[in-house]
Amino acid sequence: MNLKALVRKNIWDLKPYSTARNEFKGEASIYLDANENPYNAPLNRYPDPLQWKLKEALEKIKKVAKQQIFLGNGSDEPIDLIIKVFCEPSIDNILAIDPTYGMYKVAADINNVEYRKVLLDENFQFSSNKLLQGCNEQTKIIFLCSPNNPTGNSLDREEILKTLQEFEGIVVIDEAYIDFSSQSSFLEIIEQHPNLIVLQTLSKAWASAAIRLGMAFASAEIIDLLNKVKYPYNINMLTQNQALVSISKYKEVEEWVKALTNQRLDLHKELSSLSLVERIYPSDANFLLVKVEDANSIYQFLVHKGIIVRNRNSVSLCLNCLRITVGSKEENHSLIEALREYPSKK
Repeated sequence: MNLKALVRKNIWDLKPYSTARNEFKGEASIYLDANENPYNAPLNRYPDPLQWKLKEALEKIKKVAKQQIFLGNGSDEPIDLIIKVFCEPSIDNILAIDPTYGMYKVAADINNVEYRKVLLDENFQFSSNKLLQGCNEQTKIIFLCSPNNPTGNSLDREEILKTLQEFEGIVVIDEAYIDFSSQSSFLEIIEQHPNLIVLQTLSKAWASAAIRLGMAFASAEIIDLLNKVKYPYNINMLTQNQALVSISKYKEVEEWVKALTNQRLDLHKELSSLSLVERIYPSDANFLLVKVEDANSIYQFLVHKGIIVRNRNSVSLCLNCLRITVGSKEENHSLIEALREYPSKK
């Protein structure tokens, strides 16, 4: 892959801002280089701009070299930066499946980049051939969310691999929900595909949505480009420290995932018994997409009960669908009891 040919010329030529912490690496007894206040330690010091300690911890868990890891403010930051690096505004475009995670389009619109979409089939799957037919010479990036949001299903692995092999641009596979899936992560083959970027997050399985820590994995060359255009101290010290705490609970996270996948099965069974439920789509995520008799009415009914789900009625292929996150056993029970009180028309 000719990476230079894909990257915007001004980004390739960009000289990034160099912080005091970039210029000096190591430990010292007195720091007088960054105009920091000497009081209120340790919060008076700027954080590590490249988060090496945190990346070293992730390297052991993810089995990816620390030089191939980018950390962002949620997954939304790397999504935005990937578009900034590869897409010339008003000229290039990105392509994604439909329906899928809404931030791809928002980030494209913010960067003034055309957003193209290819509709999934009735089983929420895609054809690589159809997807690639939606590309032209200005298509720089394809976004594939697997397991997908809001549908919950994993995309066909063979079709993803075909896309990776045949597309001459960047393929981003968003694996925010991969921990809840029986499918293997594409991190396993990242060395074989220099055009591949894999996104993951601490927000879902790791139960750390509040700290906003997203991860991008790619070749060291692509990671260098993302580091070049990010804000200097994009991950604050509090987030870095709390992320290290979260990562140390790796075994506990595995137990949470196991519990949630079991509760997903139980919730599926309970929802299936309700007359207002017309279909429950297969899920490899921590939520279920549920087709009901009247999504708008049922959503408002649940709001009055103090239970909030996501109404996806206006999303492509999701007419009368609610997206229901798998909660605790008690929360799921309360949801089912509330739905049993709904005055179904059936």
